[in-house]
Amino acid sequence: MSQSVVDLRSDTVTRPSAAMRKVMAEAEVGDDVFGEDPNVNALQEEAAALLGKESALYLPSGTMANQVALKTHTQAGDEVIAHPLAHIVRAESAGAAALSGIQFRMVGEPDGSLNPEAVTAAIQDGSNVHYAPTRLLCLENTHNFAGGTVLSLAGMEAVAAAAHAKGVAVHLDGARVLNAAAVLDIRPDRITRLVDTTTLCFSKGLGAPVGSVIAGPRAFIERSKRFRKMYGGGMRQAGILAAAARYALKHNVARLAEDHAHARLLAEGLRESPYITLTFGMPQSNLVFFSLKHPRLTMPQLVEGMKQRGILIGGTGPYSARVVTHLDVDRAGVQRAVAAFHEVLKT
Repeated sequence: MSQSVVDLRSDTVTRPSAAMRKVMAEAEVGDDVFGEDPNVNALQEEAAALLGKESALYLPSGTMANQVALKTHTQAGDEVIAHPLAHIVRAESAGAAALSGIQFRMVGEPDGSLNPEAVTAAIQDGSNVHYAPTRLLCLENTHNFAGGTVLSLAGMEAVAAAAHAKGVAVHLDGARVLNAAAVLDIRPDRITRLVDTTTLCFSKGLGAPVGSVIAGPRAFIERSKRFRKMYGGGMRQAGILAAAARYALKHNVARLAEDHAHARLLAEGLRESPYITLTFGMPQSNLVFFSLKHPRLTMPQLVEGMKQRGILIGGTGPYSARVVTHLDVDRAGVQRAVAAFHEVLKT
């Protein structure tokens, strides 16, 4: 793709920098299924320390990380509580049902949060044979489909405590948890210590090409290795990829705040148009959702018009879209995108 293109479809489109490619090319490797890849082992230790957990496991994707975590936490026929807009419910191709044989009970507020009283009411202890026992509560921070919103520490603590009081474990889809930590201006382990297990994705805002981790208790991670292998996630000389993730943790965490500032700049430009409504108001992190109300343009036509001007955006429906800032989009790119939006919307 040409360097002149501003790609706002997702933060997954980031490309490894020259410096990241160099450490990948020079990475020492071994067979990770045998536990012999030094870069994977180091990455797992570094991620576990960052997230305040005993151990971590490297996997190819965030979806696989979530699905392996579900499999390790549950048995077929169990129930898991999650927000109705959670990525683990909405965007993982019904993996929970297909791979783990579990069902979701969905509760939650429009901003992505969960009410502790609602969670307590939803929990089934297994004493009634008519109902599936509740084994797990899933949270997500930042919450993608609720607008990239950040769950508060107090809110997470309350809902996790409600689950733990009933003997229910808590898993965090932490694909963008470092974005949440940047918004809250705290260490990420302040968030992740509230839950039993968490994921973290390296191929979104951190800019690595591949990979996520699950982090949690050592015994849990040891058990999850079997399911990673079962799902086809046991990689061999994965140190080439892990080296990129290690580079990202060292160099690309502090700059996440820049993406959030660019998202606000983009949102400010969008809301100047009478044809654009910010779905969730001003963004908290790097995700901007908006709806289109135009007398002549549909969202596919807007997407095409922007593409013709070198700006890629992702339409999520006939009149709705999400745009995402990331390390490959600078302030000039945002300003160019805003100008293109206004040009197309005037047609």
